[in-house]
Amino acid sequence: MFDESLALLRHGYAWLPDLTRRQAPGPVRTRLLGKPAVALRGPEAVRFFYDEDHVRRRTALPEPVLSTLFGKGAVHTLDGPEHRTRKELFVGLLKERAAVKDLTEHVTVEWERALGEWRARSRVHLFDEAGLLLTRAVCTWAGAPLADQPERDVRELARDLAAMVDGFATPGPRHWRARRARSRQEERLATLVDELRRRALAEQAPAVTSSHEVVRAVAAHRDADGAPLDARTAAVEILNVLCPTAAIAWYAAFGAHALHRHPELREPLARDRDGYGRAFAHEVRRFYPFAPFVAGIALSRVEWHGEPVPEGALVLLDLYGQNHDPQLWQSPYVFDPTRFTGREPARDELVPQGGGEATTGHRCPGEDITVAVLAALLPRLARLDYDVPAQNLHIPLHRIPTRPRSGFVMAHVR
Repeated sequence: MFDESLALLRHGYAWLPDLTRRQAPGPVRTRLLGKPAVALRGPEAVRFFYDEDHVRRRTALPEPVLSTLFGKGAVHTLDGPEHRTRKELFVGLLKERAAVKDLTEHVTVEWERALGEWRARSRVHLFDEAGLLLTRAVCTWAGAPLADQPERDVRELARDLAAMVDGFATPGPRHWRARRARSRQEERLATLVDELRRRALAEQAPAVTSSHEVVRAVAAHRDADGAPLDARTAAVEILNVLCPTAAIAWYAAFGAHALHRHPELREPLARDRDGYGRAFAHEVRRFYPFAPFVAGIALSRVEWHGEPVPEGALVLLDLYGQNHDPQLWQSPYVFDPTRFTGREPARDELVPQGGGEATTGHRCPGEDITVAVLAALLPRLARLDYDVPAQNLHIPLHRIPTRPRSGFVMAHVR
């Protein structure tokens, strides 16, 4: 089989679904990054993929992704007891109902504050501004000090967090911006962790004063071996809270795009009755592309529906393909929030941020925050009155991660 790495770069999100259509039925077989690869989709495939007897994550993530999106030594690279111990830290910080509510309230406060500035401008670049207000909110909530920093440093942090996400799956300038951004912010946060530890030791006080103070909690965390994280790895894990929260800006721009394409949905979203805002958030996450797939390595020779998966092969879980699979979704390329009115999606059905169990597996523990923040912000966006000037709202599927090319520009917000 030919290696498909260049085809992935050319076709982006469409690459794996197209390959699946050509090879159906059965698992998709190909080569990627020089390795044999098998691609799967569907709820049963999700359960197979996240079974640690079948697939491991350690060493599966390529170096360019570690140096941009996740960071070296991150929880995403661990398996077994090491992963479970580190994951407990994130579950405690990000999945408690009080924590989700508190962070969402910080975001809505920043949104209202930003509105005052937006009304004074002729144009607002929603993607950039959403990233900035999300950065302010998550840093305040997480205990990463911003109040004493100049405005230019706050904006640099917001740009760096966006750059880490924007450059993980591409060669060229975007990728090198992402590497520089991660190195800069890891260094800054490692210094902060060292300062917190020295202060806690000098004061003989506990390092954590609130379960929502992410920076202090990570600084105090001890891994499965009983040792604290080194300062650089602690910085990596702090960024793995800040960065995904700031990345909700992608979905904010997608939500604005959906409202522009479907103006009939503005009124029910603005009213937000019977959980419509949450249903709209789920449909934005299903319909619009973010992560194309996740990957692991077959731990031993295993079988999928009688088909052999060789030891050491890449196993790809097709997230974008599953979220648009006609066997799971009626008219999957139609944007329809009523799919989720009156119900929450099943655990392994909707997988924009991975599948499986968040508390013990590799599913993103910040998914509840993403949904809650979108359910709070998108109805507020629907209540805004603004003009949409001429701009390029095309969403290119070859670009990973993609977004409307213009970032969604609003004029005369009122």
